[in-house]
Amino acid sequence: MAAAARLLLLRVLALLAVAQAVVGKSAVLSLRELDGRRGAATETRSRSSRYADAKLAEMLGEHKKAGAARRATTVLELKRHSLIAIPDDPAARDRYLRRLLAADESRANSFQLRDDNDRAAAAATRSGSAEVPLTSGIRFQTLNYVTTIALGGGSSGSGSPAANLTVIVDTGSDLTWVQCKPCSACYAQRDPLFDPAGSATYAAVRCNASACAASLKAATGTPGSCGTTGGGGGNERCYYALAYGDGSFSRGVLATDTVALGGASLDAFVFGCGLSNRGLFGGTAGLMGFGRTELSLVSQTASRYGGVFSYCLPAATSGDASGSLSLGGDASSYRNTTPVVYTRMIADPAQPPFYFLNITGAAVGGTTLTAQGLGATNVLIDSGTVITRLAPSVYRAVRAEFTRQFGAAGYPTAPGFSILDTCYDLTGHDEVKVPLLTLRLEGGADVTVDAAGMLFVVRKDGSQVCLAMASLSYEDQTPIIGNYQQKNKRVVYDTVGSRLGFADEDCNYV
Repeated sequence: MAAAARLLLLRVLALLAVAQAVVGKSAVLSLRELDGRRGAATETRSRSSRYADAKLAEMLGEHKKAGAARRATTVLELKRHSLIAIPDDPAARDRYLRRLLAADESRANSFQLRDDNDRAAAAATRSGSAEVPLTSGIRFQTLNYVTTIALGGGSSGSGSPAANLTVIVDTGSDLTWVQCKPCSACYAQRDPLFDPAGSATYAAVRCNASACAASLKAATGTPGSCGTTGGGGGNERCYYALAYGDGSFSRGVLATDTVALGGASLDAFVFGCGLSNRGLFGGTAGLMGFGRTELSLVSQTASRYGGVFSYCLPAATSGDASGSLSLGGDASSYRNTTPVVYTRMIADPAQPPFYFLNITGAAVGGTTLTAQGLGATNVLIDSGTVITRLAPSVYRAVRAEFTRQFGAAGYPTAPGFSILDTCYDLTGHDEVKVPLLTLRLEGGADVTVDAAGMLFVVRKDGSQVCLAMASLSYEDQTPIIGNYQQKNKRVVYDTVGSRLGFADEDCNYV
């Protein structure tokens, strides 16, 4: 016991030392690694620090194993695939990135439209955890993160296995859906379409089920409609119609089936079997909703996982690197290098699916900022939005201080790109020292953006590299913390405890 206590004390001291070193600092960022030209993980800590972490983790191995034995854990992977999907030709790359950022802007604007409409109009038991790989969706033509699920129980007659489907992980949506056969209007996806006829456990939700009425309305804004197949009143089923603020949509049959996440299997999982789908989903098979209403994956698994989930979004562009998506509150699978710090999770009754927090202050490179918009309430944190949007006054303060510090090195400016207006010509520089943005959250927690989340590489030769943040149009719009600024962070959502947690973590699992 004494030896174990000493090891834990060493771990705590190491975490505190790293925490002191991170807050309010700058970091050296490799542009080649950020852009995927070396396929290696972005390095923001020294080799000796990583070696020390590895040795300490090795020493604590038995402690970890003991915890895992008490609480079964399954891992879901979040990978960040190679940037081979982005063209090398400058003109083609320009068009490709503009299209992806335009899609991101449409999503961010959709939150503002809901907010404008709203203003105008007016504890489960934990038992285990699961973890799955989480990867970049770049090879699926999306800047969002994706994971793979297995859907369906197989057919006893055909012996068909469950279908492996790649879906976008989205904390800003509730209903999970995939494209299904027979599809009347489906976009092109990489995986084969899910065939309900091949699953022995598939069942359409009936019209009189609660999932078809109040639950579906809370998740999508529209209750289900009733329809039948064949003649008479047989084969009655519930149909859903889900429309996103950016014009994307999915329509089809509300159904239940078995879904497998890593080694965990969930029976009678309610999802949308999309027969008509269009929008900004790249080549994925659909979307997995991690919002807050009854039909989200979080709520449907609350009895097993206690309404807690977390993720670690990888920064590396190597095809072998992956992050993780964890279901449940078991922290033994985390690899965080700083303690998890928490802030209050805020619920907005007018926008029930979304997760909000309060930001009370900010600093760039250790310099405290002053701006009208600081102290803003109801800041949205979203895995499905890419670029962080700040109130105009806050963005101007961030940009001014970043420009002062980063520009002191003499880097020439470059033209703005799409929604990104602060860009530099870093031709010939493999590494640059980047001032980091630190956000002070309600309750005193500080969260510092990883170096990989500060710059967006537009041109592979480094001639156009931009500050990876953008301004909202008005002060009273909803600020958004996007996934680009969440890289290399363990982000914990505790819906029962109503809190959000953050810790530094190298999310580039290989």
